[in-house]
Amino acid sequence: MDAVGFGRRTFLAGAGAGVAGLALPGVAAARSSGPRVAVFGGGVAGMTAAHELAERGFAVTLYERRALGGKCRSMPVPGTGRDGRRDLPAEHGFRTFFGFYRDLPDTLRRIPFPGNAGGVHDNLVPATELLTSFAGGREDLRVPMALPDGLLPQLAPDVLLRQVRAAVENAFHLPPHEAAVFAQRMMVYLTSCEQRRLGQWEHTTWPDFLQARGKSEDYRRIFVDGPTLVLSSTRTEDASAHVAGLVFERVLFTLLGRGADGPLDRVLDLPTNEAWIDPWEAHLRDLGVEFRLGWSVEDLVVDRGRIASARVRDPDGGVGSVEADYYVCALPVDHARRVWNEDLLAADPQLREAAKLETQWMAGLMLYFDRPTPLVHGHAYYVNSPWSLTSISQAGFWPDRDFPADYGDGTAADCVSVIISDWDAPGVLFGRPAKQLTPEQILQEVLAQLRQHLNDSGRAVLNESSLVTWFLDPGLTGLGGPNPTNADELVVQPVGTWYRRPTARTAVPNLFLAGDYVRAPLNAACMESANSSARLAVNALLDRAGSPAPRAVVHELHRVPEFELLKTEDLLNYRLGLPNTFDVLPPL
Repeated sequence: MDAVGFGRRTFLAGAGAGVAGLALPGVAAARSSGPRVAVFGGGVAGMTAAHELAERGFAVTLYERRALGGKCRSMPVPGTGRDGRRDLPAEHGFRTFFGFYRDLPDTLRRIPFPGNAGGVHDNLVPATELLTSFAGGREDLRVPMALPDGLLPQLAPDVLLRQVRAAVENAFHLPPHEAAVFAQRMMVYLTSCEQRRLGQWEHTTWPDFLQARGKSEDYRRIFVDGPTLVLSSTRTEDASAHVAGLVFERVLFTLLGRGADGPLDRVLDLPTNEAWIDPWEAHLRDLGVEFRLGWSVEDLVVDRGRIASARVRDPDGGVGSVEADYYVCALPVDHARRVWNEDLLAADPQLREAAKLETQWMAGLMLYFDRPTPLVHGHAYYVNSPWSLTSISQAGFWPDRDFPADYGDGTAADCVSVIISDWDAPGVLFGRPAKQLTPEQILQEVLAQLRQHLNDSGRAVLNESSLVTWFLDPGLTGLGGPNPTNADELVVQPVGTWYRRPTARTAVPNLFLAGDYVRAPLNAACMESANSSARLAVNALLDRAGSPAPRAVVHELHRVPEFELLKTEDLLNYRLGLPNTFDVLPPL
C-alpha cells in the first residue's frame, strides 16, 4: 500500500454513544485522530462520504461554498417570516425518493431523528398518484403509483408484454399499434444483456429505440419526451436509450414489488432541511466531522503524482492551503472541472473525458397560495407544456406543520413547487425561452402554461387570485440579460455518456471522486447515484489506506430471475452480432 496506514485500534477508538441501529458498531463520538480527509462539496455526495468516513474513524473536514445539501436542500425565503413564524420554505426543486433507491435509504436510516426508530427514513411518506395533465380541453389522467394486489405476480415475458400493451392502450388512449410497439420495445430492453445495454443501447437515442418516427404526438410526449426531460434530466433528441430504459425498468420492478425499498414515489413529510439535511449535519458533527462553510476550493496542487495540497478561499476572501492525507472531490461536475488543472488531467486521463460531460438547466419556481391547492396527491406532469413543467403541492404532505401558523406572515397556506425542465424552448406567452426572460416574466409564463393544462376544461383548478407570493431558485442570475447563469446545472446523458463518466477511484493515489456524474449502479443523475458514488469513493479510499474497517455497502441493481435466461441467450446473440430476440418479433 502506498497510502497512510490505518490500524484497527484507530478505527475502534472513540466508540461512544451512538444510536442503536443507526450507525456502524464502533462509531467515533468525537473528532478522530485517524488519517485526515478533506471533502470538497457539501451536497449528498460530500455529506455521504463524510458520514461513511467518520464512522470508520477518519478525521474529516468538509468544505462547502454555499450551503449543505447542495441541490437537494431547502432554503428560507429571506424576510418572509413574521410574528415568530419561520421564513417561507423554498428549494432548488422538489425531489422524489424513488422506491428503487437502495443506498440513499440506508443512509437515511442511520441519521437519528427525534421520535423515529428508523431515523430520517421514517420521514418518507408515499405520494400515491401521478397527474398526467393535458392541454387543449382533454381530460387529465390520475395514475395510481401502486398496482392492485395480485396484479402481475409473475414476470412471465409473454404475459408482461400483453399487460404493458393493455395498460398503455387503456390508460393513455394510444392507438393499439403504438401501444404494441412501446410494449415490444420495453421487452427488448428488459431482456437485453448488460453488454448489449452498454454496447448498443448506450449508443442509441431513446427516440430511435422507441421507434418514435411517425408516431402520434401523445406517444412522443408521454413516452419519449417525458422520461428524458423529467426523469432523466436530459435532452430528448440524443438521450441515451440505456439511461431512459433503465429508469423504466426500475419503475416497473418497483411497481411489482421487486427489489424495492418502498413505494415507487415518496417525499419528505417536512421541508427538506427540517426533515433531513439539518439532522444530518448535527449527526455528522456528533461523529466528529468539522465543517468549513463558505469555503471554496480553487485548485488541487499535484506533486509527484499525488495531491500535495488544495488552495482554498475562506468566507472573507482570503486564500490559504489545505493539507490532508486524502481528498474527496464531491463537487458537481460543472464546478469540479474548474479545479481539475492540467497537471491533474495529465495524471488521470479519465478526468479529461469527465470534464467534457454535458450539463443543462433544471430549476424550480415556488408558488405560495392563500388556500390549500391539492392538485393531486403526488406529482403532476404537464404533458403539453413547452417548458416540460412538473409540480407538487407540498403542504399536504407535511402533517406536523400548520403552514400559515408556522411559516411566513400567516397568509400562505400552501406552496406548489414547480420545476422547469426545458429552459431553451419558446414559451406560450412571450414566445421566448426561459433563459431570455426576467424572473417576473418566467412567473407569468409558468402560470400561463399551468392554466392551459389545469383550467382548460371549464373549471378553475388553479386560482391565480389566491397567489400571495413566489420565489425563483436563487442560483439563477442574470435572467433577462445577455449572460444568464445557473449555479446548479445537472448532468445530461446523451448517447455514449457512460464512457465519459469517471470511476470513484482515480489514478492519483490520494484523490477520489463522488457525485451523480461518477459511475454508479444506477446510471442516472440523481440522489441515489450521488450517494452510491460516495460509498464507492470511500471504499476505494479504504483500500488505499489499508483500512480493516468494513466497506460501505453498494447495492447492485435488482435482477429478476424470470429474465436471466433470456439475458443469457441475448448475450450469445449479441456476441454473434444478432439482434435481441424480441427485436425481431412483430408486436403482438
